[in-house]
Amino acid sequence: MTARPDKRDPASLRPNTQAVHAGNAIDPGSGALRTPIVMANSYALPDDPSTMDWSGIDVMNYTRSGAVNQNGLQRKLALLENGEDAVALASGVAALHAVFFCFLKSGDHVVVADVAYEATWRLFTELLPQKYGIHATFVDMSDLGAVQAAIRPETRLVHIEAIANPTTKVTDVAAISRLAHEVGALLSIDNTFSPPPLFRPLDHGADLVVHSLTKYINGHGDAMGGAVIGRADLIERLKRDAMVEVGGVISPFNAWLIMRGSVTLPLRLRQHCVAAQLVANFLDADPRVAFVAYPGLTSHPQHDLATRMLHGGFGGMLAFAVDGDPEAQNRFVSNLRVVTSAVSLGHDESLIVHVGTTGARVATYPDEFRRWGHLRFSVGLEDPDDLIADLSAALDATFA
Repeated sequence: MTARPDKRDPASLRPNTQAVHAGNAIDPGSGALRTPIVMANSYALPDDPSTMDWSGIDVMNYTRSGAVNQNGLQRKLALLENGEDAVALASGVAALHAVFFCFLKSGDHVVVADVAYEATWRLFTELLPQKYGIHATFVDMSDLGAVQAAIRPETRLVHIEAIANPTTKVTDVAAISRLAHEVGALLSIDNTFSPPPLFRPLDHGADLVVHSLTKYINGHGDAMGGAVIGRADLIERLKRDAMVEVGGVISPFNAWLIMRGSVTLPLRLRQHCVAAQLVANFLDADPRVAFVAYPGLTSHPQHDLATRMLHGGFGGMLAFAVDGDPEAQNRFVSNLRVVTSAVSLGHDESLIVHVGTTGARVATYPDEFRRWGHLRFSVGLEDPDDLIADLSAALDATFA
């Protein structure tokens, strides 16, 4: 007999229901069904506060140590990722930095995916080596032999992305986890491109999962935040060191907005995936398009791996280029009328950005990215037929 679901026990619920109920509580003062925004920076102290740990995280006394809206969001994120606990911070980069700051020290070594988010790349090529003597080896994570060869006795962390930004390379998280754990290293993974229920890295052996909440989990392009999810002991360290002592805490208003947006995450992801697949199929079939990188295409190098790893689709992110020089890429973008030219991703509206062929990171990109540059395309929630018609008209105008 199936156990009865109960919203008072969010662990008993399926993902769609968790997204609605987890982390929320009826307000005891007003009876409001949704946790209200609590815009306080201080909370009432006990009658005798003399024995309190002023940097503690167990009792709310100051918003830098935890707050009502942040705590609710953290409970939801932990459940959605099958983690024990979560910490919500001011941005996705704050979350990445928190992991590196808390679990690395001078002399440590890190193995990092050679295709990684811009901030991750700069942290490990410039800031962390120059300021703290933390050294990184960048590796093609699809080459397990190369990953194993890069790991040293002093390796303390392996950092990867489930779906790489921007090339959409898919990483075998379970295999990388085994290699990291053989030497006692932690595995952290940026899961921003493939949030739950699409993919849950902790179920595949990851120790820490990082999200830019600004993207899919918020989903509406109106709030910034980041999060790390994992084992309770690891998250406690992040809360005490990165949240309390460094102070990268999320604001109550942003926590409330992201909590509000997260309610529809599973439904939005379903539409993102359906639309992205249709758009990728259209672009892949057009001879005026030089290449398309999307895990849902059978031509994608890790399509089979993505099919095994991901649940319910292949995500909403793709990269492509039209057959032409940088000016042709720019003309194409300027001819779009539904898709918006802007950075970020995971919003309700489709976003596209032209990235060229220069910069240190580009040397690690696939050949087609280095030749043509690329258009990073975040497929939104518009009707796919409208998106395809817009893309088709832009191609016609570009090659007229």
